[in-house]
Amino acid sequence: MPECPELHLACRYINARCAGLLFSGPVTRSAVARGPAVPLSSEAFAVRAAARGKELRLTLAPSGPDAADAALHLVFRFGMTGSFRLCPAASPPRHAHLVLRTRELPPRALCFVDPRRFGSWRLGPHWQPGRGPCVITEYRDFRENVLKNLDDKAFDKPICEALLNQKFFNGIGNYLRAEILYRLKIPPFEKARTVLEALKDQEQARRKKNASLTLSKKLKLKRDNPDLLELCHTVPMEVIAMEKNFLEPDHLDNYAAFKNWLQCYMVPGMNSLRDRNGRTIWFQGEPGPMAPKGQASRKKRTRLKADPEALKADPEALTPKVTTRASKRRSGAAAKPPKPAAKEEAERPRKGRARARQKATAVPASSEPEVPVNAKRSCRTTARRGKAPAV
Repeated sequence: MPECPELHLACRYINARCAGLLFSGPVTRSAVARGPAVPLSSEAFAVRAAARGKELRLTLAPSGPDAADAALHLVFRFGMTGSFRLCPAASPPRHAHLVLRTRELPPRALCFVDPRRFGSWRLGPHWQPGRGPCVITEYRDFRENVLKNLDDKAFDKPICEALLNQKFFNGIGNYLRAEILYRLKIPPFEKARTVLEALKDQEQARRKKNASLTLSKKLKLKRDNPDLLELCHTVPMEVIAMEKNFLEPDHLDNYAAFKNWLQCYMVPGMNSLRDRNGRTIWFQGEPGPMAPKGQASRKKRTRLKADPEALKADPEALTPKVTTRASKRRSGAAAKPPKPAAKEEAERPRKGRARARQKATAVPASSEPEVPVNAKRSCRTTARRGKAPAV
């Protein structure tokens, strides 16, 4: 799922690929897109991008003296699978929901591609209200916004859930929160306020202790001992520095590098639980005091998927357990021990069974050979029809 590194890489991709290009014609939109039509009538316009947290702003600037006033802005959210690609206009990719064509011959197209259609865009230059400062480009404001609002009810929740609150952690998503908490060995279901208030106290103690140190030593000490808010900035920057490119999925080498970079998220051997929003958090060790009750870690399941030999030894381990009514009845019957024979004899038998036993003892066994059932039925049938049975 695209998080702030992917949005910033998409911004870098657009600005690098579209530099010097002019676009023309109407901006086309698919019928199932989650965004409005783009009312642009310019015959020549340039495209540039900017990113903030989990949003990307596309600016379509018509050429000419009044370009700044006539510019049109689109603010995108990528959802789970959104990305941008520049490709030949004659063969746009599947699931291209917004297409901007260049003026060159043959033309190319800048496409917003989103297979699952959770991504969207809206018209206007403003970022979505309610989102805090970006963890990448506005780190100082981001840090201050968190520490001065620790009395907010958002910090009554577990730290893993608070990290997804874009009011305070704009840009952090599922894989980033797992990596950040793993590096600091913080249980994901520790109370957020407890974690961050301790951080605030540590910061004050560190300032007093480091007052006599030179700037280079202070920077080295901070780099060697980062706190949670610092990792909210440096961990996304590591992803950007790798030049990972989710924007073009054919680049398998880049994706392999990203998988090797991951230390916790979906890594075999790690524990995982669902938070109260239904999102899976990956971690190592104990989950913490606010962990949801009644959940079992999926560590064994993940290990078996990653280890075929273990799966051969336990082939039913990955089979989900489905409880049916019949199985419940069987399990209930198995749970109740059978009644002893003596007790059954002591109980009063039902009338039908008693009469059957009396009749069986009263009638002596016949010495004549027993006639098959089918033969008896045939005799009765032929008698009703007025014919003698064949001998």
